[in-house]
Amino acid sequence: MKVGFLQFDPSFGNKKKNLECVERMIKGICADLIVLPELFNTGYAFLNIDELASLAEPANGETTHCIMTLSEKTGCAIAFGFAERAGDDYYNSMSFVAGPEIIATYRKSHLYFEEHFFFRPGDTGFHIFEYRGVKFGMLICWDWIYPEAMRTLALKGAQVILQAANLVTPYCPDAMKTRAVENRVFIITADRTGDEIRNGKKYHFIGMSQVVSPVGEILIRVGEESCLKVIDIDPEHALNKKMNDHNDLFVDRRTDLYFR
Repeated sequence: MKVGFLQFDPSFGNKKKNLECVERMIKGICADLIVLPELFNTGYAFLNIDELASLAEPANGETTHCIMTLSEKTGCAIAFGFAERAGDDYYNSMSFVAGPEIIATYRKSHLYFEEHFFFRPGDTGFHIFEYRGVKFGMLICWDWIYPEAMRTLALKGAQVILQAANLVTPYCPDAMKTRAVENRVFIITADRTGDEIRNGKKYHFIGMSQVVSPVGEILIRVGEESCLKVIDIDPEHALNKKMNDHNDLFVDRRTDLYFR
């Protein structure tokens, strides 16, 4: 399976420009799946709830339909982060689309820093879905620091974890090696790059998007450049949870002792 990520520097509030950038970068791509960053179409540094309200969309909104069209043109499934409006509530969300279909939508469970002022904690839970015979799960950025999130997806059968991110701390890229090994899954992290400076708020996004194998090997990692990278993986490798002839990571779990 050919999978990859698109890393770029979104322009805050300029959805048209950001969508055009993604379309330009992804044009002619040959891949089964590409992951885009968290909040790729709006940018990150909201100043107030009114600003978020003006940029958020329903899960089947304009941005999703643009991504569906792009997916149909390229034959490539696309996972992407966006600000979701659901009634009077707002979520930091991520959808997976293939052609004209929304396969799955996930709402970020663990909010980071001032996201608490704007978004509700996600209520979708951690669920897997299947695409082209492979089982996937989705997480968004700060979800990574809670091992239970990825473990839940892995226990449910996920072979590939898709992570849309806006990373401002340095820990996640290397930590994903451990997450991959302890769950024996592939992890695709699509981060953004660049800086957002708005009304005294300054965020520097570290880039370092990557694909990690179930044995913790970094198959691709980039720096802070805008780029699109694709690599071949064999998701079947994520079905083997054995570390050696005598240790199966999931069979050996001591659930009788945890949380006692």
